[in-house]
Amino acid sequence: MPLALLPAVAFGLIVGSFLNVVAHRLPGRMSLAMPASHCPSCETPIKPYDNIPVLSWLLLRGRCRSCSEAISARYPIVEACTAALFAAVVAVHHGDFAALVLGLVLVAFLVPIALIDLDHRIIPNRLTLPAAVLAVVLGTALDPGGQVERLIAGAAAGLALGLPSLLNPKGMGMGDAKLTGVLGLYLGAAVAPAFFVAFLLGTVTGVAIIARKGMAQGRKTAVPFGPFLALGGVVGVLAGDELVQLYLTAF
Repeated sequence: MPLALLPAVAFGLIVGSFLNVVAHRLPGRMSLAMPASHCPSCETPIKPYDNIPVLSWLLLRGRCRSCSEAISARYPIVEACTAALFAAVVAVHHGDFAALVLGLVLVAFLVPIALIDLDHRIIPNRLTLPAAVLAVVLGTALDPGGQVERLIAGAAAGLALGLPSLLNPKGMGMGDAKLTGVLGLYLGAAVAPAFFVAFLLGTVTGVAIIARKGMAQGRKTAVPFGPFLALGGVVGVLAGDELVQLYLTAF
């Protein structure tokens, strides 16, 4: 098992580097392939040896080799977090190939979705749509016996947030509803604890904001729900089935 985590970490670092590009370029409808990675300040193309995830940023002390301008620490943080998440998924699901693949793919979508929602308050269809398609294709191919449950969970979860969003457009957005549906397509019944975790984290954050800013100002503060759904999705991937069984056993 420890040896299996090494390629998971390495792969996660590489994927995390690409997810930084997705989070930066996709909202602006820029190409994800061209131009090649470059300094955001001087636009000098980054050499391959300066584009090693995490390590290059540390060796360069967070600055561009050409212009010495600071490069955001967010880049290595996203790379390291993606690597850690990939390793965690492999550690939990190494004995279940279908759950392993579905978990890795879901995490790879949740990272840029959370970042984009934090930055732009949107959850792009260009991420949720391919995520949904991949969930159906991979689920059917790798675990056909569990596909009905996942389809039902996806439809139920999407409708559970979609209907309130249609009735009250000023509340939770349709992007959140679509993302919840995507979580159901990957997690099946484990979408329930995933959403509960997201709702709990969102509520705690809302209470903290109100406590800091006051009721009137706090209620006007827009807080994206996508990052909470992403965190809930990670919990669902790593411990969702166990939480469902714990609930069923207790009640």
